[in-house]
Amino acid sequence: SFLSSHLLSVSTIVSSTAANSHGVLAIAKSLGLEDKGLEIVDAMGKTRSEEFIAMNPCHCCPTLEFGGDKGAIWESCACMRTMCQLFEGGEKYYPKDPIARGKIDLVCDWKNTAFYPAFYHIAYCLFGVPVDEEKAKEDFKKLCTEHFPILLDTFLKNNKFCYSDTPTIADLGVAPLLTLIKGRSKFWAEVPEGVKEYHTRVIEAFPEASEYFKMLDDMATAYKGDGADAEPL
Repeated sequence: SFLSSHLLSVSTIVSSTAANSHGVLAIAKSLGLEDKGLEIVDAMGKTRSEEFIAMNPCHCCPTLEFGGDKGAIWESCACMRTMCQLFEGGEKYYPKDPIARGKIDLVCDWKNTAFYPAFYHIAYCLFGVPVDEEKAKEDFKKLCTEHFPILLDTFLKNNKFCYSDTPTIADLGVAPLLTLIKGRSKFWAEVPEGVKEYHTRVIEAFPEASEYFKMLDDMATAYKGDGADAEPL
């Protein structure tokens, strides 16, 4: 049976993955999975324990831990896919139609391989991680010139959400990351309005997870450390 989900608290130093945990939380809360056998466990202080590393040697969150000898999986999109397939109602966010599902998978793969890597130097300073300020500016420029156009002109073309009129796990993979840019107010000011509107649509589509979204938003907007006032290229 499916027993528990280890999720990273946004209050810890390793909460650089908290935006990735938000999709899992949104699915869990929206579908009421805690009433269907899912346990949500705060992983603060646990991810470096011997027990956790034995389960997930990458010591990252979110992680889904299964009962018995079924082990565990990690990586946010894999976790969301699995949750949607395990629990009734999950097809709302991960439809069964092969083509619709393929497009969602495409966006999730794009998020992992192209979109998310650009956030390291832009955002990890929020969590006390040393970053390269020039690289942050270059990566933000790449977001604006390459990745945001793909998001707006391809994935969101004629749709409110990625390849869909309703939100899916693809949107929960992409949109929470955008919150991280708010840690650099002058960068956020340069984010296209269409991207900001999309971000708001996704966040508002999951009111059950609003407390988690707000935690990261408050953390980002309150950031006053190195790079907070940096000017984009």
